[in-house]
Amino acid sequence: MTTQKPHDTFPRQYARTNRFTTGAPRSFTVTPDGTRVLFLRSRGVEAPANLLWSLDVASGAETVLADPAVLLGGGAEELSDAERARRERSRETSAGIVGYVLDAAGRTAVFALSGRLFAVAVETGEARELPAATPLLDPRPSPDGRHVAYATPSGELRVTALDGSGDRLLAGPEGEGVSWGQAEFIAQEEMGRDRGHWWAPDGGALLAARVDDTPVRRWWIADPANPDRPPVEIAYPAAGTPNAEVGLWLLGLDGARTEIRWDHAAHPYLARVHWSAGGSPLIQVQARDQREQLVLEVDPSTGETTVLLTERDEDWLELFAGVPVRRADGQLVRIADHDGARVLMVGEQAVTDAELHVRSVLGLDGEQVLFSASCGAAEFERRPAGWLGVFTHGPEGVRELGDGALGAVRGGGTTVLTTADPRRPGTTVTVLRDGAEPLVIASFADTPLLAARPVFRFAGERRIPCAVLLPTGYDPDVDRELPVLMDPYGGPHGQRVVQAHNPHLTSQWFADQGFAVIVADGRGTPGHSPAWEKSINRRTAEITVADQVDALHALAEEFPLDLGRVAIRGWSYGGYLAAAAVLREPDVFHAAVAGAPVTEHDLYDTHYTERYYGDPAVEPEAYEANSVVALAPSLRRPLMIVHGLADDNVVVAHSLRLSTALLAAGRPHTVLPLSGVTHMTPQEDVAENLLLLQVQFLKDALGIA
Repeated sequence: MTTQKPHDTFPRQYARTNRFTTGAPRSFTVTPDGTRVLFLRSRGVEAPANLLWSLDVASGAETVLADPAVLLGGGAEELSDAERARRERSRETSAGIVGYVLDAAGRTAVFALSGRLFAVAVETGEARELPAATPLLDPRPSPDGRHVAYATPSGELRVTALDGSGDRLLAGPEGEGVSWGQAEFIAQEEMGRDRGHWWAPDGGALLAARVDDTPVRRWWIADPANPDRPPVEIAYPAAGTPNAEVGLWLLGLDGARTEIRWDHAAHPYLARVHWSAGGSPLIQVQARDQREQLVLEVDPSTGETTVLLTERDEDWLELFAGVPVRRADGQLVRIADHDGARVLMVGEQAVTDAELHVRSVLGLDGEQVLFSASCGAAEFERRPAGWLGVFTHGPEGVRELGDGALGAVRGGGTTVLTTADPRRPGTTVTVLRDGAEPLVIASFADTPLLAARPVFRFAGERRIPCAVLLPTGYDPDVDRELPVLMDPYGGPHGQRVVQAHNPHLTSQWFADQGFAVIVADGRGTPGHSPAWEKSINRRTAEITVADQVDALHALAEEFPLDLGRVAIRGWSYGGYLAAAAVLREPDVFHAAVAGAPVTEHDLYDTHYTERYYGDPAVEPEAYEANSVVALAPSLRRPLMIVHGLADDNVVVAHSLRLSTALLAAGRPHTVLPLSGVTHMTPQEDVAENLLLLQVQFLKDALGIA
């Protein structure tokens, strides 16, 4: 499907289609009996708002359960500032219904739309608005299907009846800066916890986070292009400064309140909360230096906690999606670093070994554990670079479900598997059920105007995973050596070399402008081994730049690379890496574009920064050694710095400090401020022209006609 417009270009199409995700199915849930699959999908680029759909597994028929245009009576969607901030944290750029939650029986789905609360009956498709205080956030139905809990921007946690009989306050802020039932900034941005309330299995109570962010220092983000608008105040916990104080309470619908107790001073981070049917709640709490974390069992009657597991690591402990959880038989399921490998643990037993590097637990279905993994160190090159698979573990052992799978959900014996192939655009979503023919859920996403052709390699002695992209139609036997563009993210939690097509489209577009583009996932990136990820400890700049250099030189032995004309570009950590590369290795990198770069780490947030550099008051040398501002006097190559002025994640102060230091040192450079742009750049005109300006800057810098 292509909705090409007159004079369309790939950059404009890429922005207009939300990176070709508009119209693609997403957010799958399987009903407990396995007979239906719910999912979100828009009708395509011309109608980009997500609808809630239901697939009948037996017949293959798809039904629209909820259409935003109908529910809002054709009116425009309105978002509160709190909802915009929540979407920024989750990198959510779509419209319409962006999330929903199903009750335990699979009968009712609830969702927020334009700050209002809606519920839809899965069997009949009857949708209705429920009484609620608006605007609201994160509605979740009780397992028994009788109530919906939700949060408000003012900090309230409220409950409304699904039968429409009433809405009431469950907990409200006792003062300025206090909120109930919401995840704080650090939990959302860095810990992968985007929620703040969890229903008891019987629907009679909730565990609720109480967040007090009054200790957190305030920053103000202004819009210089609109001086009549007041600055936006944000509570931003920069490295070495106070975090929000986070507690957990059990709130009964009957008005009872019980505080959940643990040693907050030793373990201030509330990382995970899980409450399975038939069991006591589990919480995971973490020390501020992230070298120790506990799994605690909660006694709901008293709020006391018992230590089930203590984990320690001399570098840091990772937090993983989907764990810790309890299996149906009560066994604790978690992911751990064991004997140099990252393994799946069920109870006290490691059920995987060094052949797999476990990434996340995707769900449970009875005694079956669904999980994703890449190749472990023992068989790292048995699969191509960037390979990812989905597996199950149960009584029969470990079984692979999908080669090249990006994700999966499972319930009632039905599995929804999302796979990708680097030779084909988009993803394929397949519904699998024993004894039935597989079903494919259709995608209405646009077909890209260009085709990515990544070539995957393991480069150099360290076997760095890489993707190489050459211009369309390039003939190495006829054409000359190509100028090089390194196009990394290159840091923690950001894998760019993947066995898929669409993630390489922008790199291919740059290649078609006349570059050999290299994407290299060096040390510190996920998917390899614990030692690989943790080797950057206190040495991010040195290690990640060195691996870009090594990958470049190793690939030059096979590909037609002009090592006299090498540029590097990146965004966020990639922007930091690009700036560090051109400053540290000017004989290798001859130009750079640094987008939204972290330039001084004491300006970035606590949980992320302190993991890699420690407390700035205790280890200032780690911060100095990895700062790019400190290297400003060494700049002797063209550098473009790009930053959104509304960025509340990597604030523009990072780029301004680097520019100020460069100016003080008399080093020419280019600064491109993006008015009104956050850490994401979803605006169509901005996204297109940003790519075009980067290309022209790089060509001018490298002397390319």
